[in-house]
Amino acid sequence: MTNEDHTHDDTRDARQTPDARDTRGSARGSHESAAERPLRTDGGRSEARPPVVVKVGGARAVDPAGAVADVAALVEDDRQVVVVHGGSTAVDDTLEELGEEPTYVETPSGVVGRFTDERTMEVFSMVMPGKLNTDLTVTLRDAGVDALGLSGVDGGLLTGPRKSAVRVIEDGKKKIKRGDHSGKITGVNAGLLETLLQDGYTPVVTVPMLADDGVAVNADADRAAAAVAGALGAELVVLTDVEGIYADPDDASTLIESVATPAEFDALKDAAEGFMTKKVMAAKEALDGGAVTVIVADANADEPILSALAGGGTHIDASAVASDDAEVAQ
Repeated sequence: MTNEDHTHDDTRDARQTPDARDTRGSARGSHESAAERPLRTDGGRSEARPPVVVKVGGARAVDPAGAVADVAALVEDDRQVVVVHGGSTAVDDTLEELGEEPTYVETPSGVVGRFTDERTMEVFSMVMPGKLNTDLTVTLRDAGVDALGLSGVDGGLLTGPRKSAVRVIEDGKKKIKRGDHSGKITGVNAGLLETLLQDGYTPVVTVPMLADDGVAVNADADRAAAAVAGALGAELVVLTDVEGIYADPDDASTLIESVATPAEFDALKDAAEGFMTKKVMAAKEALDGGAVTVIVADANADEPILSALAGGGTHIDASAVASDDAEVAQ
């Protein structure tokens, strides 16, 4: 379902490791969670490299094969990787096969998202952690990755308050729509992920999340990936069905390659339309929460993750969302 903008405090609450500290500015090199633990390279020397969180989209036009191969290559190179996946189109397809129509609504802020009633939540739980997570985990294991599937409910991985009623725009009027099964992620069990990563596993994460009333509820997968990336101090690679974010959404030649200042980030927000709006929103939450960088890139490119990490796509640096206080401190 729809998710309102998280506040900065909401996103920072997602970091539950006891020694978690803000990674802005010079502190970005001193975060002592999985982000900075030494990793062995083939040459036998130690390097501190942040984990990579990869968001694999659920759009029909996204082929996960390249991402799977890249995850295997990163793991082979002793890079810690967490995969977060979506799959809303598969949920819609299943609802339609059952003779039911998915419901989408628009919030007063202009964000369009799913309304998840009780029946939709049942289908969501069946499709996302059931079929899609299992299929992706199997595919990764077949590629030589020691993948381990998790939903946000497992181990209290993704937690936060439930939103049983949401504000929507219907027929040009603001209304309250009740009966929603969605939530806002404010907590990430980073210790669970770090333990798995240290033991050589590659977590494959999906929603639902566990709400504060003990109920499994829906949450946006991009923002789930953002919360995980922030909690781990990771590089976040958001794979989608275009090359990145365009200054002119209809012209691929206007790819915005780098965003490093608040002014550039404002321009990025203005350029984002449709589904990209949520991805920009998620990028801000990830960086506010402690992620090193966010990259929005083409899932169907050759070596999509490796090429993104090497400079492809749209790169958004933490400095692009730095607060005024942080800028003065620097």
